Amino acid sequence: MAAAPIRVLVVDDSLVFRRFLTRTLTADPAIEVIGEAGSAEEARAFVLGRRPDVITLDLEMPGQGGLEFLRQTVARLRIPTIVVSSQTQRGAKRTIEALEAGAVDVMPKPRGLAPGTADHLALSAISERVRAVARLNLPKTHRAAPECGAVSLAPAASRDWVIALGASTGGVQALGAVLHALPADCPPVVIVQHMPEGFTEAFARRLNTTCAIEVREARMGDRLSPGLALIAPGGKQHMVLRRLAQGGLVVDLEAGDPVCFSIPSVDVLLTSAARVAAPRLTAAVLTGMGSDGANGLLAARLAGAQTFVQDEASSLVYGMPARAWEKGGAMEQIPLDLMAAQLLASVGTTSAQVRTTAAPAPQFTQKGV
Repeated sequence: MAAAPIRVLVVDDSLVFRRFLTRTLTADPAIEVIGEAGSAEEARAFVLGRRPDVITLDLEMPGQGGLEFLRQTVARLRIPTIVVSSQTQRGAKRTIEALEAGAVDVMPKPRGLAPGTADHLALSAISERVRAVARLNLPKTHRAAPECGAVSLAPAASRDWVIALGASTGGVQALGAVLHALPADCPPVVIVQHMPEGFTEAFARRLNTTCAIEVREARMGDRLSPGLALIAPGGKQHMVLRRLAQGGLVVDLEAGDPVCFSIPSVDVLLTSAARVAAPRLTAAVLTGMGSDGANGLLAARLAGAQTFVQDEASSLVYGMPARAWEKGGAMEQIPLDLMAAQLLASVGTTSAQVRTTAAPAPQFTQKGV
């Protein structure tokens, strides 16, 4: 018996774009667009009458607006929602707020709809995103954020340490929870969050207003320092770490092909961190679709780093953490609300001090990764 199609509601104030998105989605036989709405008011009436499986949502609409609709209606009904947003500064800021409010993914709205353009081709991947998010079982409530800087660093712990994190779908909320709990004197943090170009800067700015540590988008040549978190710019370059001859670590941004369909890639960051920072390295893969990070986390563990993944119960999407765990790259699976404490507890810990409950490391060489 064939599976029922995924029922999608398209919400956008542009009739031209609604029709374009509907054509794109209905080209996939697994998807049925059951309605279109040009305003939040129309969308609310539709959702209450015919509950869709997935919503695609424009935030910039007249009247109530997409963000308010998401907060007041969609999040309460727990309908997986993909934000299709403009890449302007205002659009990026509101998109981050939408992801914090419960949207599960974001795709940039194309500047033009001409076939074959980069924007057009990128949006064609929305069918794959819809199929993925339709399977999500969204939490009934969001976890309360820990007190800012609530986790403390052991006084004897080494400050010559690096924390490296990777995330995708659900990562805005997960990274927010982790970074919010870190103290101002924590080791430097480097992050890859899968996000389109133009949105990571807004994400970093948002975190910087709520965290005890400084958070910003990484720039070429940035030097790692305590109390600083650097987020890889979305969409164009990979972020790698490089050790200076005179000591210290800096960020390089390098052109390259996507790795695990992603640029920047968690694998690329973690592999470089394993090479230049381990064993004085703690790495974790958080919620997300796909397998990015599995190879890099294994490389980090084999180099002597402390390695963790977010557990299934607290992950919005238990994809990236599952692949990393199955590959043997993680010592333990950690609930999100304990992740910050676990990251800091591992600082200054050598491989000889790993607790006996840790999953055994795979018995093969780095070359075979």
